[in-house]
Amino acid sequence: MTSDNQNEKQSRLYFLNEQLQKMVKELPRKYQQRIPNELLCELAECLLDETLYSIVKELTDIQHVTEKQMFQKRLEIINTHSVSIQKLLKSDLAEPGKTETRLRLQAEHRKNLREFDKKIVTELDEKRREQQNTLHMAGVPGFDVTDDAGRIQVQIRLCDFIIRLCLMDKKPDEG
Repeated sequence: MTSDNQNEKQSRLYFLNEQLQKMVKELPRKYQQRIPNELLCELAECLLDETLYSIVKELTDIQHVTEKQMFQKRLEIINTHSVSIQKLLKSDLAEPGKTETRLRLQAEHRKNLREFDKKIVTELDEKRREQQNTLHMAGVPGFDVTDDAGRIQVQIRLCDFIIRLCLMDKKPDEG
């Protein structure tokens, strides 16, 4: 590696580290304490390889598509429920039976929606574990598969840092 390349790499490393430190200072204290400077230095080093940006972008895109699909499925279920209630209300069923049937249908619909929402949470948890594993396998510091809420929150913030750095002008001498 030439001296200029080495200097450029070192300059970029300082820039990334400085930006990460600024980002951590913006966080609530409880997260600042969970992100040591050593982790930031390791992350800055890891970010020198810009492949990480594309990995995080790809995971983000997959996450958005998954969330959109789940939201659409949920809307379809709600719409189906609404149509069934409308059909009942337009039916020739006598009033006492109609009200009883409507209440029973609404209770069934709430139960179906609750079950679907639980399924969504389970699927999103699985997607999170896949993302954690992908980042862990890519050697990103601070990432491993965990269900610990505190560690997950730190990982979310680390991903946010990576995305924000990706959007920034990456070379300190151009800014």
